[in-house]
Amino acid sequence: MRNQILEDLKTAMKNQDKEKLSVIRMVKGAIQMSELNKKHELSDEEVIEVISKEIKSRKDSINEFEKGGREDLVKKTQSEIDILSEYLPKQLTEEELNEVIDKVFAEVKPESSKEMGKVMKELKPLVNGKADMGLVSKLVKEKIEKK
Repeated sequence: MRNQILEDLKTAMKNQDKEKLSVIRMVKGAIQMSELNKKHELSDEEVIEVISKEIKSRKDSINEFEKGGREDLVKKTQSEIDILSEYLPKQLTEEELNEVIDKVFAEVKPESSKEMGKVMKELKPLVNGKADMGLVSKLVKEKIEKK
């Protein structure tokens, strides 16, 4: 994953793709910062976590830009999300996500919303980087409340 990012950085430099170059440099910096904090080279899973955090941050920014009526910034930020999303594994559909949640529910058998943490602990390794954890949390909460 890390090598792919470095190769894409070189390609963006050669093609003078300023937007992609900017986003890749930013994510490379975020990865390096995370490596400094953790004091080791990041695994692919950890790199995916860093990229997911960057995407989440941009999605939050888009909400604020929309409130402020800044369509120009919404488009720019969405473009950055699209570039970052190329590095994530294929995202699960809501249907696939519900199947994974059902399997975990069958194993954990939560009785109340107090056990949501147990469910999320089991789910996270299965869906991390493949789904928005906010959506996962929402779906789990809805399923627990239906019981």
